[in-house]
Amino acid sequence: MKAAETRILELRAELDLHNYRYHVLDEPSIPDVEYDRLFHELKALEAENPHLVTPDSPTQRVGSAALSAFTQVRHEIPMLSLGNAFEETDMHEFDRRVTEGLDLPNDGLFAEKVEYSCEPKLDGLAVSLLYQNGALVRGATRGDGTTGEDISVNVRTVRNIPLKLHGEGWPETLEVRGEVFMSKAGFDRLNESQLEVGGKTFANPRNAAAGSLRQLDSKITANRPLEFCCYGIGQVSHDISDTHIGNLKQLKAWGMPISRELKAAAGIEDCLKYYHDIGERRLSLPYEIDGVVFKVNSIAAQRELGFRAREPRWAIAHKFPAMEELTELLDVEFQVGRTGAVTPVARLKPVKVAGVTVANATLHNMDEVARLGLMIGDTVIIRRAGDVIPQVVQVVLERRPDNARKVEIPQTCPVCGSQVERTQLIKRSKGKETVSEGAVYRCVGRLACGAQLKQAIIHYVSRRAMDIEGLGDKTIEQLVDEKLIGSPADLYKLEYDQIIELEGFADISSKKLLKAIDDSKTPTLARFIYALGIPDVGEETAKVLARSLGSLDKVKVALPEVLTYLPDIGLEVAHEIHSFFEDDHNQNVIGALLGECKMQLQDTGDLGAEFAASATLGGMLDKLNIPSIGPGGAQKLADKFGTLEGVVKADWLDMRQTLPEKQAQSVRAFFDVPENAERALKIEQQLKDFGMHWQNEKKVVEGLPLTGQTWVLTGSLELMSRDVAKEKLESLGAKVSGSVSAKTHTVVAGPGAGSKLTKANELGLKVLDEEAFVAFLKQHDISVE
Repeated sequence: MKAAETRILELRAELDLHNYRYHVLDEPSIPDVEYDRLFHELKALEAENPHLVTPDSPTQRVGSAALSAFTQVRHEIPMLSLGNAFEETDMHEFDRRVTEGLDLPNDGLFAEKVEYSCEPKLDGLAVSLLYQNGALVRGATRGDGTTGEDISVNVRTVRNIPLKLHGEGWPETLEVRGEVFMSKAGFDRLNESQLEVGGKTFANPRNAAAGSLRQLDSKITANRPLEFCCYGIGQVSHDISDTHIGNLKQLKAWGMPISRELKAAAGIEDCLKYYHDIGERRLSLPYEIDGVVFKVNSIAAQRELGFRAREPRWAIAHKFPAMEELTELLDVEFQVGRTGAVTPVARLKPVKVAGVTVANATLHNMDEVARLGLMIGDTVIIRRAGDVIPQVVQVVLERRPDNARKVEIPQTCPVCGSQVERTQLIKRSKGKETVSEGAVYRCVGRLACGAQLKQAIIHYVSRRAMDIEGLGDKTIEQLVDEKLIGSPADLYKLEYDQIIELEGFADISSKKLLKAIDDSKTPTLARFIYALGIPDVGEETAKVLARSLGSLDKVKVALPEVLTYLPDIGLEVAHEIHSFFEDDHNQNVIGALLGECKMQLQDTGDLGAEFAASATLGGMLDKLNIPSIGPGGAQKLADKFGTLEGVVKADWLDMRQTLPEKQAQSVRAFFDVPENAERALKIEQQLKDFGMHWQNEKKVVEGLPLTGQTWVLTGSLELMSRDVAKEKLESLGAKVSGSVSAKTHTVVAGPGAGSKLTKANELGLKVLDEEAFVAFLKQHDISVE
């Protein structure tokens, strides 16, 4: 179980980073196929361990947060990503799930084939176009699926996007969804013109399209050869057609570009024929594609099948196989991340793979270098999976030159010069700790290392942490490079004269940033804990710590064994939390934030009522991991001696009357070690101090009113964001889900609610509008201000 939990946390951290680089920075660092492998591994582990699933997991969510440089737009109907198929067996499995979900006969003479729509999966940037009474009023990126960026001024410059729909009969409200992309010819022209003026060239059409569409200066966007292709609709005031293809054909009649390759397929075998046909023609197409999208054509069937948390059940993307080439490994350089991880990066002899020039690849860690047997000078096979960043998959040993050099981890950090040490993995079990070498090397410079400092502050100011708008990555890099900040606390010491000198800042933007920094001085305790960047502590763990212990003072001094009394906090994470707050540098930064910076934490209070007097002597003895003593033996000791001091001081003969000889000897030997006895008494004292000791007064725990209920939020809320609404529901004990099912208790539907509201009504679920929801919160003494 511990191994699964640790791996889940590792995968979430890695996937979150890759989501951020791909969706926010447009600088992906791994191929799609590698991301998909990590995602499917995480999905499988969470399926095996459903109690470890958290709302902040990449499987529960799409992608990452929107850039602060644009106004944020909340999608009334989330823009979900698609599940992936890589083999024909995956497609047959998808068809089986669809057939069974629709309760269709799928065997023998009476088997019924599902009709699917087929269209190429364009490699660009997903956007939403909102039309009111036929006029384009807003364009937005997908962002994290729930919140995107307002790019209205830029989409209006894309020549094949109609500013006014043609014809008549369109719905009053119509949201069109599709892909903005750049053709191969347009991409070549853009790079040629960039070279002529000495500008930056782009790696591939996808990055060129994304970078062009997200320019703050729409004049730049207007000069880029962008195109749009519609692939579906979002919110709509009334139905258009009863099929997906019918919707697209009607949109085409209204002037909306759709794929010329759009076709209907009768059954899964026709889908596979389409996939192979377009795969053979892939390189001759005028644009880049990375697969084919298949959707159940019937809109009624789509609604019946519904959604998972992250993806629709009625659609799938069948990806093309990764593309491979041979090239030479010229060198291996090392980069430093937020946690100090020193990661090898392959520098390659430039080679074209599927039409894109490739010059580097990530190598993950030194264990991967050893697994490949990689040496500088080798000829390697690289795989450009997902048409983005390549992966080194194999060394061609017969081509190894005589002067090939070994790849060696640097002894000192390439950024700050501090020592580089290999991480250690500590496995704790009854009575012993097993130490092994980890796969990661770390710079020990912490925030004295510029690379770590930049990444730590980027995390600190992020939307789900301190939410300081206006502090983008480039601004933070400038602040660190100019030595204006050396820790998160230094942000609060910045002055107007320092900010206005930064690139991209003028009078108004400088004042706005200072106000945003000042406004962040009153975070909730949970946000503050998350913002600190404690290893393995995500949003949900931060909420658990805040809600359970009630104060930062308790969190800072909590012993690992005490932390394990809290839900979903295992011993390894508990040790990470304890070690973080024991670190002198971290203590100084936190002290500065709460002292000099006058930060005031909100939502602090007493220990959670459910934890008062929650510890038992037997349970505590079990947590000490005494060799040969399990929960049963620990409880026998508790029943016999009544107090921890009694157990510590009991002689072997007294213990022998309670336990078998071997166990009695083990207990006595454990407490004969002074450090063990002192540790046990220290844990007990903290349980008393916190109010968790069995001798403390047990508080009556009143069940939260919404405990056991699942709620769903849909549409836009005017008095609060959906994130705030979610927090208020969670404070009442509810679980907030992203999809509607028969198990949903209540749906809160704001203006613009779409398919979730439709499904809620079909299932006869309780639905509240925002006015009723606010009244409900007030009934439970929850403020909505």
